[in-house]
Amino acid sequence: MSTNIRRLLLAAAATAPMMLSGYAYAGGLISIIVTDPANPYWFTEGQVAKATAEKLGYTANVSAHKGDTNTESTLIDTAITNKSVAIILDPANADGSVGAVKKAVAAKIPVFLVNAEINQEGLAKAQLVSNNAQGAAVGATQWVEAIGDKGNYVELFGNPSDNNAATRSNGYETVLTQYPDLIKAGREVANWDRSQGYKKMQSLLQAHPDIIGVISGNDEMALGAVAALKEAGKLSQVKVGGFDGSPDAVAAIKAGELQYSVLQPVAVFSQKAVEQADSFIKTGKTGAATEKQLYDCVLITKDNAAKMTAPFVLSE
Repeated sequence: MSTNIRRLLLAAAATAPMMLSGYAYAGGLISIIVTDPANPYWFTEGQVAKATAEKLGYTANVSAHKGDTNTESTLIDTAITNKSVAIILDPANADGSVGAVKKAVAAKIPVFLVNAEINQEGLAKAQLVSNNAQGAAVGATQWVEAIGDKGNYVELFGNPSDNNAATRSNGYETVLTQYPDLIKAGREVANWDRSQGYKKMQSLLQAHPDIIGVISGNDEMALGAVAALKEAGKLSQVKVGGFDGSPDAVAAIKAGELQYSVLQPVAVFSQKAVEQADSFIKTGKTGAATEKQLYDCVLITKDNAAKMTAPFVLSE
C-alpha cells in the first residue's frame, strides 16, 4: 500500500464516525481482528472500527489473522485474556472460525462479525456484510455491457474458505448464463491477492489467448490481472472488472485500465458494528432487527469515479 493511500485511509477512518454525541461513557477494550491490513479494504475496516470505538469512549486495538484460523484463535485468546468488552471480527473461515467465536461467547464477550459470515447463527450478536449477491449481479451486468455478449472469458476466484467468494461467483453466473454465447474458458483461485491474480492471469492467458474479458471476485486480483495483461500487450483487447471499490481500483478506472468496481460499504458497516457493540454493552440489545445484516453495494465506473470523496466513500 502506498504512503499516500495509507494517509488517505487513515484520514477517512478518523472522520468516519458521524453523529456520535450523546453517548454515555462505557469504557473498556474493544478488540478488532481483521484479515490483512496490507489490503486497503481491510485496513479501512480496522481503522474505521478503531476510530469509532475511541469516539465512543473505549480503547481499541487492531490485529490481523491473515486468513489463518490458528492465528485467529490465538488472537481471540488474547482478547479474552485482556478482558475485552467486545470483539469485532472479520472471520478467517466460514466453518473454521466458529470455534473461535464460541470461545469468546463462553467467556461472555459479545462478538460482532464484519465483512464475512460464519456458518452458524446465534453465536455472534451481529453479522454485518455487503450484499454480495446484489453487488455481483450489478457488476456482471456492467461487465457484459463492456465486453459484449459473445466470446470467451475467464474468472478469478477469491479464497474458497470465505463464503463471499462463492456468493460473488454465483452472482456472476446468474447473470452470465443469460448469454449463451459468453463462454467461461477458465477459472483460477487467486485468494483475493494481487500477486496471485497476476500469476494466475499469466497462466490463463497462455491457456486461453483468445479471451475478451476477465471477471474478478475482488479488486486486488483484478489489478493483478491488469498488470499481466499490460505486460502481454493485451489490455486493450481484454476488459477487466473488479469488486471492492478500493483506491487503486478507482485510479485504474479513471485511467481506463479497469472497466468498473463494485463498492462495498466497508466504512459504513465497520462503524455500525462498533455502534451495535456499544448499544449491546449498555442495553443488552444491538438495536438491529436481525443478526445478519446486508448492506447494498454500488457500481463505480468512469462516470462516477470522481465522486469518491474518501477511500470506500462515494458522495451522492
